[in-house]
Amino acid sequence: MQFRVFKVEHASDYIVTAFILILALAIAVSRHQDGLNALRKGSLLILSTLEEPLSNIRVYRQALKNNRYLQQQNILLQDELSRLRTLELENKKLRQLLNYKKESDFPLLPVRFVSKNLSGLNNTFSINAGSDKGIEIGMPVISSDGLIGKVILTSKSYSQIIPYYNKAFRISARIQETRSVGIVSWSGENISELVMDYVPKTILVDSGFVIETSGFSNEFPVGIPIGTVFRTTKEKGKDTQRIYLRPSTSLFNISEGFVIKYKPDSSLSVLKKQANQIFK
Repeated sequence: MQFRVFKVEHASDYIVTAFILILALAIAVSRHQDGLNALRKGSLLILSTLEEPLSNIRVYRQALKNNRYLQQQNILLQDELSRLRTLELENKKLRQLLNYKKESDFPLLPVRFVSKNLSGLNNTFSINAGSDKGIEIGMPVISSDGLIGKVILTSKSYSQIIPYYNKAFRISARIQETRSVGIVSWSGENISELVMDYVPKTILVDSGFVIETSGFSNEFPVGIPIGTVFRTTKEKGKDTQRIYLRPSTSLFNISEGFVIKYKPDSSLSVLKKQANQIFK
């Protein structure tokens, strides 16, 4: 088989041949334009049919990606909202404590609760201040809402208190509206209420009456809110009634409070001790 060698002098032949082929192809295309248009339409339909499920898959994957992103953003926003609410409540409580300290007639030491045990009958709390801050056994512990408990043990930097939800806790109290006195304690049966005993049946006590410290025991200053009356019962075989009250301070929510640097009147303590010796 022999191949023709390209020569310059034959270039005109090649050019004429290429021109004729291009012209023939153009004539063929123009004569079959309708067929080509139909082919284009068919191919477009096929491609569209194949593209639609692929497009749906891409949309679904993008939707999943966006959903994961939105879930992450929602978690972050919820966490931020929770922190802001906590800070708002803490700021509100601190403002209340600050206002209470300004209005109090007694020297108050701000403290923070570092541990709380409210799971039994002998519940105790711990605070972040001790003898180095002048805290002594027997000093009252309060919040801006009212009574919490009293100090029973001290170390250099910490103190332990018994809250009103403790079977050993007793306090002399009075009804603010009538000045009638009694003893407030916790029965150990219900973690949401206190009881006041030794109030005569003849004393009218209604729901909403405020119970506060009486000051008669020489352990607490007078007028510290303890709770609010919500019901009363007559004690069978006795001339007294039992008063049920909701505490003014929620022990489950508190995180800060005050220790009142209150010391009992020593002369009254001596007289009480002497009286007890006389009647022994």
